[in-house]
Amino acid sequence: MEATTVNASATFEGGVHPSGNKELSAHKPTVPAAIPKRAVIPLSQHIGAPCKPLAVIGQEVKKGEKIGETGGFVSAPVHASISGKVTAIGAFPHSMGSDLPAIVIESDGKDEWVAGLKETVDYNVLSPDELKKMVSDAGIVGMGGATFPTHVKLSPPKEKPIDVVILNGAECEPYLTSDHRLMVEKPKEIVEGLRILMRILGVKKGHIGIEANKPDAIEALKKTVAGASDIEVWPVKVKYPQGAEKMLIKAIANRTVPAGGLPMDCGVVVQNVGTAAAIYDAVRFGRPLIERYVTVTGRGVKEPKNFLARIGTPFSQLIEEAGGLTEDAAKVIAGGPMMGMSQFSLDVPVIKGTSGILVLPQAEVSTKSYGPCIRCARCIDACPMMLQPSLLGLFIEKGHYEDAKDYNLMDCFECGSCTFVCPANRPMVQWVKRAKRELAKKKN
Repeated sequence: MEATTVNASATFEGGVHPSGNKELSAHKPTVPAAIPKRAVIPLSQHIGAPCKPLAVIGQEVKKGEKIGETGGFVSAPVHASISGKVTAIGAFPHSMGSDLPAIVIESDGKDEWVAGLKETVDYNVLSPDELKKMVSDAGIVGMGGATFPTHVKLSPPKEKPIDVVILNGAECEPYLTSDHRLMVEKPKEIVEGLRILMRILGVKKGHIGIEANKPDAIEALKKTVAGASDIEVWPVKVKYPQGAEKMLIKAIANRTVPAGGLPMDCGVVVQNVGTAAAIYDAVRFGRPLIERYVTVTGRGVKEPKNFLARIGTPFSQLIEEAGGLTEDAAKVIAGGPMMGMSQFSLDVPVIKGTSGILVLPQAEVSTKSYGPCIRCARCIDACPMMLQPSLLGLFIEKGHYEDAKDYNLMDCFECGSCTFVCPANRPMVQWVKRAKRELAKKKN
């Protein structure tokens, strides 16, 4: 394999270098997870309004059948991931930390697709609006973890024209390798998904950003686009949080998203590589989003693996399929160690935004208390958004949420770089989440 040439300018200011720990699973080909005997399908798997249930208890449903309808424009439908009978509709544990409405399906063991899924061989003749509707009907959301409904991102106002589309294959979060394996195993689907995105937005040139520590993924995608002039693959510098969309925009397009703004404010749309592959599946084969790549990793599981898992599969099942917990397993996180959410139950299901399940042993879990800010400014140097985390932390610690907002609190995307470098172990991200939550209460 040839050495990967990295564009030294393809990065951003600030950031940190946590240990990657990707060697635990990066070399392991993806395997299909067992079909769950009982799938719990949350009606809220996206940013925006929760879905309204379409199914009723006792109803027989097929794989791919719509069981939750959108509750507004910023929403996405949900579909049955297995065939079987609806046995419950109610509040169930969710990886976001509380019980949320969900539909429970008991498998009938047949795994039959719903009738009427339409294949479209010549999808290039479809109009942007037709393609966008297919994306919306398939329930596709941002699969890098943010879970923003994709059709909304693809509907910018006319006064904000898009001229740059970037696929995010950076996967900078430590431990996670699901995007890496997807790029190695399904490069053609990703590239075709990108071209569909470009057609919807009327963009002539697409970009794929991949951290340079994934040379096999870079090679696979470069080989796929060889000879084409409409797509460029960018090996970008290995630095966290390189995969945050504002950072990737700076690295590849050299544009800055304005404070309080969105990527569309500087003419850019960013989508995850998993989202692009799901778009191809939806447009070409008519398949809704009912499964995704999930990494189960960490030194708290016996055999880290990459799975293709159905939405609604319990964490406990995937952990068992990864050999089970080690004796010293102490903490389970949905996602990675920097931005993931600690879990209170292994009954929580895989959702559209579940990129990984990380299990840490006791030796890797910090239980130290925090101390006062020592004014070292390490967090300021590390912040990729050029904020003042130390000052934000002081305001929030004392309950001065409006003051924190005045210092651009809302521009923080909670990457955790400040907490990672803080010698006083101050829980800045936890405080930021609290402040945003309290401000939202006042707004309502």
